[in-house]
Amino acid sequence: MATRDSYERGFDEESGKTTAATECPECSGQLETEGGEIACTDCGLIVDEYYLDHRGARQFSEDDQCTERTGAPLTPSRHDRGLSTDIGFARDGLGNTLSGKKRRQLGRLRREHSRARWGSKAGRNLGDACTEIARMTSALGLPFAVREDASQLFREAQCADLLMGRSIETIAAGSVYAACRRGGYTQTTADIARVARCSEAKVTLGYSVLNTELELAIKARTPPEFVPRLASDLGCSREIERRTRALATEAFEEGIAIGANPAGVAAGCLAVVVEDRGLAVTQAAIAEAACVSIPTVRAHRDRVRDGLDVTRIVVDVE
Repeated sequence: MATRDSYERGFDEESGKTTAATECPECSGQLETEGGEIACTDCGLIVDEYYLDHRGARQFSEDDQCTERTGAPLTPSRHDRGLSTDIGFARDGLGNTLSGKKRRQLGRLRREHSRARWGSKAGRNLGDACTEIARMTSALGLPFAVREDASQLFREAQCADLLMGRSIETIAAGSVYAACRRGGYTQTTADIARVARCSEAKVTLGYSVLNTELELAIKARTPPEFVPRLASDLGCSREIERRTRALATEAFEEGIAIGANPAGVAAGCLAVVVEDRGLAVTQAAIAEAACVSIPTVRAHRDRVRDGLDVTRIVVDVE
């Protein structure tokens, strides 16, 4: 009877096998290669095995809905990038209830696992920052991409020793604001400060440190970017939003918005449109939605009226 050692080892790229044998040495059944193992299709005998799988990445068909491979992808939003182990409580992986002895054992393992999950003080700080960033982005209703970008910014700040002499909350809040700026979201420092555990001045400080030390590629904001948010917060119609956007775009192109807060310019444009249409929207409501003062709204309203042909712009939009 042939033995396993009598077969030639080595991987054949053309056939995808590690042996030249075609029949099982036990029952003369047909051999099949699957996952690097050569086994008999009749008796199940594993004739040979090869630890390296040369088949490449798995190819999914168009109608295949299950595209799972090896678990969730890595994410910077968790301090361990999502590779940590979670120990369950009262049930096993099949949903069966565990005995009291097993639950007590898992409780002890869970306690030791919780103590050993932090490899250093820096790892604990990163975990606290990721939790804080997740809380702030959730409170602001921001997408998961902003949370990941903010967590990655905090990692870069920690590697650059920017936390020295600064609180975790300051850099975390600055990272969220920087991620909003990079993602094109119009959240202001006041919005971040409302959900952060630090003041608006600290949010500005954290963003300034990140922007200066990490040399972030962030474009300047323009007044038209703030118009949809203002119109949505005040319940304005699409017509009012279109007219306000046209005024804000013209104000930006004509240089009226140079050196001014873009949110304040957008608020001034909205005040112009609202007054011309006779809507019951006060300057105080516009200022609150834009996170600026009432005199700022009034000043930009007058600048827009004096510097632009409002009637012509509104007619062109219609």
